[in-house]
Amino acid sequence: MKFAAAAVAVLCGAGLSSQRAPAAFTPPPDPLHLADLERARVLPAADRYLRRSPETITSTRAVRSTGGRHDFFSEGDYWWPDPQNPAGPYIRRDGESNPDNFSGHRRALVRLSVEMPALTAAWRLTGDRRYAAHARRHLRAWFVDAATRMNPSLTYAQAIHGVTPGRGTGIIDTIHLVEVARAIEVLHRGHALPESELVPIRGWFADYLRWMTTHPNGIEERDARNNHGTCWVMQVAAFASVAGDCAALDMCRMRFKTVLLPQQMAADGSFPLELERTKPYGYSLFNLDALATVARILSVPSDNLWTFELPDGRGMRRALMFMAPFIEDKSRWPRPRDVQYHDEWPMRHAALLFGGIALETPAYVALWRRLTADSQVEEVVRNFFIRQPMLWLADQRLVTDD
Repeated sequence: MKFAAAAVAVLCGAGLSSQRAPAAFTPPPDPLHLADLERARVLPAADRYLRRSPETITSTRAVRSTGGRHDFFSEGDYWWPDPQNPAGPYIRRDGESNPDNFSGHRRALVRLSVEMPALTAAWRLTGDRRYAAHARRHLRAWFVDAATRMNPSLTYAQAIHGVTPGRGTGIIDTIHLVEVARAIEVLHRGHALPESELVPIRGWFADYLRWMTTHPNGIEERDARNNHGTCWVMQVAAFASVAGDCAALDMCRMRFKTVLLPQQMAADGSFPLELERTKPYGYSLFNLDALATVARILSVPSDNLWTFELPDGRGMRRALMFMAPFIEDKSRWPRPRDVQYHDEWPMRHAALLFGGIALETPAYVALWRRLTADSQVEEVVRNFFIRQPMLWLADQRLVTDD
């Protein structure tokens, strides 16, 4: 079977400002029969989520935050009390998460990223407006309602006790808004998110995009040379798509080609900066998924990031060729085991699905199908940010040849 993708020519290459919404609900194109695969997973979960009210960061008080009630706060995962100076500044233990650090706001954000896109996917599968209506409740709580909304900034993210009240590194916490942003676009195109409700949501993402691209913490994260730099581009692309910011989308395409690939990928398609970490396998998968999501969001007929290659051949094709054998058979991994959660990977990685379609490699899609879709391990959920394939293929015409 051969897969090919025909992208829709649009003004910005992606986004709400450039896609005409259909007149009524229509099921997504499904030559890969994803609906059959997803229905039994998505609908029971969405039914559970219908019975849960939205909760934002205002539901959990962060006593060590120097920000306000509506400011997102988290603490760096790998920072611990110093045994030699227990009352002093925390010290770093790479790859080892401190369970006592504050994570209430992050858990609320992850819950949003799990539930709201699942509700949207359930609506795409069934046309049942109950799912869309509840997804909109989450959006209003997080981005609109004055009593519960989150401020569009991450000044106090990934603080370090005794060291800093917040860091650019913390911007990676909002990778969990990437699929939420995608769900917003899908709802709007399907006339399940009225323009009147979209306007303040779009405004929130435009404000956060402005903060990410101008605040010192945002600039610091943009210039990170590892997966943090990748995730900055991924987030800016996703949020610019919602906000209709064509200039930001163009900037991200250029950064993918001139910064991310040259700085992060070796000649064999590996990511040396991720391989140096104490979780080389998990971080390699994480960075590959982030790069693949960038390519999925930003590729247009005139600028296909999937087929773009540096003069020496580095590109998405080579990255997948490097990592796919180790996803299929982890025992072949030549590097040390991850210090934590090694056995919980791989999952159903988006890079395989997106890359299998874009690069016409059915074996990647077949491998994706065989992998685990969901995890109950908090650390895995936190590092696995694309969960609803129906949302990502909803605007794509696919052709199959037997």
